[in-house]
Amino acid sequence: MGRSVSYPTGSVVAFRLLDDGEDDDVDWAYECLVDEVIDAAKAAFPSFERFDGWRGREDRILLRNAFADCGISTYCGLAAIWLAERDDARYWEADFYNPRTGRTRHWLGQVSGRFIDLFGELRLVGRFSNGEAIFERSRSTCDTGS
Repeated sequence: MGRSVSYPTGSVVAFRLLDDGEDDDVDWAYECLVDEVIDAAKAAFPSFERFDGWRGREDRILLRNAFADCGISTYCGLAAIWLAERDDARYWEADFYNPRTGRTRHWLGQVSGRFIDLFGELRLVGRFSNGEAIFERSRSTCDTGS
């Protein structure tokens, strides 16, 4: 199976290229993108608070609210910016006493379009049988010329 950028199962995902040129400093471009995601997501979704954590070894959590994690994953110059239902012990313990799962899915459904518009530059078109992904520029970036 081919390798691709990681993101949590069931998440809302926006894709971007991390670097456009050969002369770019990839680490600097990554840190700039992280700062942009944090600032833009907090402005668009004020319930988010900064959070420093990981889901596994590849999915970095940048922000968290009562329902979801917002994070970033990268692979070979492709960044996946994602929103996913929280998957930590405190969330599931709170869910046991006061169910959040339904509200979480409702909230994710409400914000997913705005999230994709905010961060998506590429759209996943499909995958080959070996797992390699095919992307195209999203219509919004083509229309604006960015």
